[in-house]
Amino acid sequence: MTVTDVRKFDPKMLEALVCPQCQGRLTYDAAAQELTSRAAHLAYPIRAGIPVLLIDEARVIDKD
Repeated sequence: MTVTDVRKFDPKMLEALVCPQCQGRLTYDAAAQELTSRAAHLAYPIRAGIPVLLIDEARVIDKD
């Protein structure tokens, strides 16, 4: 993937997106390129500017 292939995630999309597991709010982590659900303890990847909201693709995050 080249620099021109990288697309940015539009944080305004957060208004319309929810966690597919718990239907809770998501937060955007720009550094990790992930959307996180603190309620479900999951982080969903963002690939080429598109959030991948599949539970099977999410990684488990600490319950802190």
